[in-house]
Amino acid sequence: MSRQSLRDGGGVKNNPNTEAIGMTSISPVELQKRLHGESDLLLLDVRTPAEYAQVHVPGARNIPLSDLNSEGLGVGREKMICILCHSGGRAAKAAGELTGAGYANALVVEGGTQGWIAAGLPVERSGAKRMSLERQVRIAAGSLILLGVLLGFLFHPAFFLLSGFIGAGLIVAGITDWCGMGLLIARFPWNR
Repeated sequence: MSRQSLRDGGGVKNNPNTEAIGMTSISPVELQKRLHGESDLLLLDVRTPAEYAQVHVPGARNIPLSDLNSEGLGVGREKMICILCHSGGRAAKAAGELTGAGYANALVVEGGTQGWIAAGLPVERSGAKRMSLERQVRIAAGSLILLGVLLGFLFHPAFFLLSGFIGAGLIVAGITDWCGMGLLIARFPWNR
């Protein structure tokens, strides 16, 4: 199925986050319909293994964004690849990488796994409760800021720079949707 026919078929539309590089997105409801009707479709979840284990769309293949490479997919470049993450940011990055590598039909699932859940579609959940990567980043950033303030008051004012550095990193992460601390924490053993 060509990209043009996907657009004409409904449910697939331009996404403002990906429009600049010509990618498209698909709604969770439309994807659910296509999953039952098309066998030539790869559903790719680019979250960390810990996030994936907690809750994921049935049939989704988990390849974390940090491990994603076009050769590792094992599918043809014409295959439709529907990509999701937690809410869409990492999926848009993955779709950009795959489109740049020549995959013509890389689609972002609107709203990611959270959009899928909000649409009332089925998910698979693990019995074990795991902490999301986002919560881990908030805990680490808050701890480092508090540590910098405490060390600054107790020992030397230069430690306030640690709090300033982490605060600046959070601002950059908010503006660019890229979080170095998140990428680092995703590599920790408990997130594998």
